[in-house]
Amino acid sequence: MLCLEAVAASDVHRDVHRATEAIFRIESARLIAGLARIVRDVGLAEELAQDALVLALERWPLSGVPDNPGAWLMATAKHRAIDDLRRRQVFERKHAELGHAFEARQAEATQAVQDAIEEAIEDDVGDDLLRLVFTACHPILPPEARVALTLRLVGGLGTAEIARAYLVAEPTIAQRIVRAKRTLTAAGVPFALPSKEERAARLLSVLEVIYLIFNEGYAATAGDDWMRPELCQDALRLGRILAGLVPQEPEVHGLVALMEIQASRIGARTDVTGAPILLLDQNRACWDRLLIQRGLTALELALRQGDGRGPYTLQAAIAACHARARTAQETDWPGIVALYATLAEVAPSPIVELNRAVAVTMASGPAAGLALVDALVASRALAEYPLLPAVRGDCLEKLGRREEARTEFERAAALTRNARERWVLHARAAACTQAPAGNLGEVRANSVGKLGH
Repeated sequence: MLCLEAVAASDVHRDVHRATEAIFRIESARLIAGLARIVRDVGLAEELAQDALVLALERWPLSGVPDNPGAWLMATAKHRAIDDLRRRQVFERKHAELGHAFEARQAEATQAVQDAIEEAIEDDVGDDLLRLVFTACHPILPPEARVALTLRLVGGLGTAEIARAYLVAEPTIAQRIVRAKRTLTAAGVPFALPSKEERAARLLSVLEVIYLIFNEGYAATAGDDWMRPELCQDALRLGRILAGLVPQEPEVHGLVALMEIQASRIGARTDVTGAPILLLDQNRACWDRLLIQRGLTALELALRQGDGRGPYTLQAAIAACHARARTAQETDWPGIVALYATLAEVAPSPIVELNRAVAVTMASGPAAGLALVDALVASRALAEYPLLPAVRGDCLEKLGRREEARTEFERAAALTRNARERWVLHARAAACTQAPAGNLGEVRANSVGKLGH
């Protein structure tokens, strides 16, 4: 009987631990944001939030999860912040002030600090979260550090989770996060919203980080998996949070629309073995219609608020062309070509040109597409990018130049670091000696290619 009771208690303990960790992931960004504005240090704010989590993991298995766990965590973290400020005040003044007068002033100062914290903690959490997002995505940090810090502070992911998602050693991710915090502190980056003059550029940095996270989930750069859907979900959550914080920004809605529509295809992009299924071969009945509708709604909002020429809004419009087509044959390829032409004007990049070449191939034939691809080859802008020879191989295969196509597919396979993508490319190379050409579809199915990045 005692053994059974011990097992039951252990199960309850594990359940509470899992619930606590889930709650913390949801609440951590709000906690860190509220504390960072008070202590003016993102690193210290995260430490205080982590202290609250540790205390919850100790107490909740015994007392049960509170009715309002977020408020419990905030109150606990707030008290830790007060204690920390008290310790610092004592340390700074203990050699300068003595006796009863010091104690009176100390008590008065401590109460003032506590009152300030009470007032500030209860301010609009939306502004705090927005400050945290802009701080974590500050352009002073390199892209990989922005991504890691954003997932950690805003996404609520642990270091081990980030490391697993990016196939990077855990100490490497931990070091990136530590260095990022030190860089922000050393540079005196304020925990504040950017000025009106800075806002546009800083917002672009935030959008870039979120889309980098999404793309790594949708088209894993390396490893054995074609996708890492959890990263897509993390990016979507961040995008939706941002859209709620700055609802007047059309490009934020454009990015959310793009990610919603892209994510709608995740369930159709692999077979039961995990092997990739390219866009034109996917069963569109498996696309998530709810996500598509959410994406189209976000796109409409972006178009109403802006001129429709933002890079994320344009990419969302391209994704919408695919989403609206009931079959691959009904895809509006001329419309997609026109959208890519506009995208190339407002956000020129070799990746955009490569995707435009695929769309031109589908709309006007492989010879027209090959001319654009060969121009990219000549520029050497994408010399080490595996999808450049993959697209060239597709054009050559459609033109009946099968031996040349096979060489290109094999070269692409040698360049990629993703095992599933390598499998697809080897299969395409082998098919060049066996059967008539198939369809590659847009670069990484239009939504897998890291457009503009």
